[in-house]
Amino acid sequence: MVAMANLAVEINNLAFSYTENTGVHFAGLNLQVPKGERFGLFGPNGAGKTTLMSLMTGLISAQSGSIKLLGQPIGIKKDKEVNKLFGFVPQDFSFYQELSPAENLEFFGAWAGLSKKQTNQRTTELLEVLGLQDVRNQPVEKFSGGMKRRVNLAIGVIHNPAILILDEPTVGVDVQTRHAIIDYLRKINNAGTTLVYTSHQLGEAEDLCNEVALIDDGQIIAQGQLESLMEKYGQPTLEGLFLNLTGKQYRD
Repeated sequence: MVAMANLAVEINNLAFSYTENTGVHFAGLNLQVPKGERFGLFGPNGAGKTTLMSLMTGLISAQSGSIKLLGQPIGIKKDKEVNKLFGFVPQDFSFYQELSPAENLEFFGAWAGLSKKQTNQRTTELLEVLGLQDVRNQPVEKFSGGMKRRVNLAIGVIHNPAILILDEPTVGVDVQTRHAIIDYLRKINNAGTTLVYTSHQLGEAEDLCNEVALIDDGQIIAQGQLESLMEKYGQPTLEGLFLNLTGKQYRD
């Protein structure tokens, strides 16, 4: 058991369902993520990964139980100070297509409470490190999928969050972009940012994550250090572990 002071994410007895009989259903779910982890959350389609991330970011509210990020409750009320603790990179693009990367970051930097000077500084840093400096003033709608993924990521980290929650951050990109994004995630993790990440790219996930949780039908079915879980279940890869615990049947 990790001491509460050392937890980035603490979920206790979480209950949630979209409707009484359909959709994802959580009943008494518990999860802890230590500070500084590169934590992976994996499961089949419909297992509840994206719903859980939406609950963790306060986009939807639990019916009972609690979610805390760095000891602060999420979802009870809209608290700008609590929202500054985390960044969210959703699977769907979350920017204004008609605006440029610089204009998007100016808007989201202000929304996150940064001063104009702070926003300008972070914009320059992020566009440079993510390879977008040369297109900083061009409309995002004309960008490739990989470039849009990098803009999505830049928005999620504009305010230097202590926790970064990522839902399929490299879906649909080429190998070069995938490596660039993963390298950047490693860099900010080494600087102290806790990563909570999900992806269907299990080879990528195996390379990135230290600790994982497998979720199926709204329940955590396994959690621990990745190497220990692979050894426990006699599987040489995360993909083998995933199939061993969730089965090989089709999931719609």
